[in-house]
Amino acid sequence: MNKPNISQKRILDLVSLNQNVFSIDDLARIWQINNRHNLYITLGRYVRGGLLIKIYRGLYSLKSVDKLDPLVLGSKAINNYCYLSTESVLVNHGVIFQELSYFTFISSKNKRIKIENNSYYIRQLKDAQLFNTIGIEKKGNVYVASLERAVADMLHYNSNYYFDNYKIVDLKKLKEIQISLGYKTI
Repeated sequence: MNKPNISQKRILDLVSLNQNVFSIDDLARIWQINNRHNLYITLGRYVRGGLLIKIYRGLYSLKSVDKLDPLVLGSKAINNYCYLSTESVLVNHGVIFQELSYFTFISSKNKRIKIENNSYYIRQLKDAQLFNTIGIEKKGNVYVASLERAVADMLHYNSNYYFDNYKIVDLKKLKEIQISLGYKTI
C-alpha cells in the first residue's frame, strides 16, 4: 500500500476532525505551518487542486457552502468567541413572529457578513457580558443563548423592543440573567 503524500495526509487530518470549516489559524495549527507565506502558497495550491474550497476571507472548507450548517459557518466567519442570540433565538422560540433573512450573533465587534445566500448580523457586547456564560449553551459546534438570555440581550440593545409572544418567557430567569450581566432590569 502506498504512503499518502503530504497533501493527502493534510486533508485526511482535516477529515478526521469531523469538521468542515477551518480558519487560516486553524489550518496553520493543525498542519503545524508557522510560516504564513508557506501557508498561503499551500492553501492556494489546495484550492486550485480542488482539495479545499475558499468560502470567505480566511475561511476554507471541505464542502461547498450549500452543504454546510449556516450557524457553524457564521460562527467560524466571525472568527472570535460568539453566540447565537437576539432575533434568531427569539424566532426559534416563537417570541417574535417575523421571518428573518439573516442570523444574529453576539460577539466583540459589530459587523455584517454575507457568504453566498447566508447573511449574518453581529452585535457588539462588552467582554464582561460577552464572556459571562449565564444562559448560554453549546449546541453542536455553536454557542446558543437560552430564550431568557436572548430576551435580556435584545432588551439591552433596545429597551422598547416589541415581543409578539412574551408570555412564554420566564420573567424570574430573565431578571436573574439581567442582574448577573449588569443589564438594566425590566
